[in-house]
Amino acid sequence: MQLGNIMLASAIRTIPDYPRPGILFRDITTLLGDARAFRKAVDELVQPFVGAKISKVAGIEARGFILGGAVAHQLSSGFTPVRKRGKLPAATLRQTYALEYGEDEVEIHTDAVSPGESVLLVDDLIATGGTAEAAVKLLRQAGANVVGAAFVINLPDLGGAQRIAAIGVPVHALVAFPGH
Repeated sequence: MQLGNIMLASAIRTIPDYPRPGILFRDITTLLGDARAFRKAVDELVQPFVGAKISKVAGIEARGFILGGAVAHQLSSGFTPVRKRGKLPAATLRQTYALEYGEDEVEIHTDAVSPGESVLLVDDLIATGGTAEAAVKLLRQAGANVVGAAFVINLPDLGGAQRIAAIGVPVHALVAFPGH
C-alpha cells in the first residue's frame, strides 16, 4: 500500500459529518473529475497485476464499476458487475452480508465468471470489508479464483483490508486515511 501518495490523496474530497455526525466521507468524484489523478489511480490499481493473466475484473456497485471498467480495459480483461440485490435481469447468485443495522445482499449473474477464472476485485474504498468479503464469497461460489482486491482508499482503522487478507485475498490500496 502506498500511504504517501499525496497527489491522489489531495484529489479526494473529504466531507465531514456525512452521512452522519462524526463520519469523514471520502468522496472520489473529485478524483474521477481530474484527468491526471484518474489516470494515475487506474495505472496504480493495474500495476501489481500486469502479467497476472486476469480473466475478469469484478467491480462493486457503483464506483467500483467506474474504476473496474477502466482497470479491466488496461488489463485486457472482461468485466463483471457485482450489484445490489434485484438489479440484474438474468439468473443470479447471491451473498448476504451484515450492515451496521441489518443486512444487505450482492449478486452476480450465474454466468458472470467461469470456474477457475482469475478475478480481480475492484472498488473505490475498503472500510469494514463487509461488502468486499461478500463479493469474494460470491465470486468463489461461482468458481472464480480471486487473485486480489484493489482499492483507491483504505480506512485501516476499520480493519477491512485485514479482513480480506484473512480470507486469502491480497489487498492493494493506493492511499490510506485514518478514522472512519
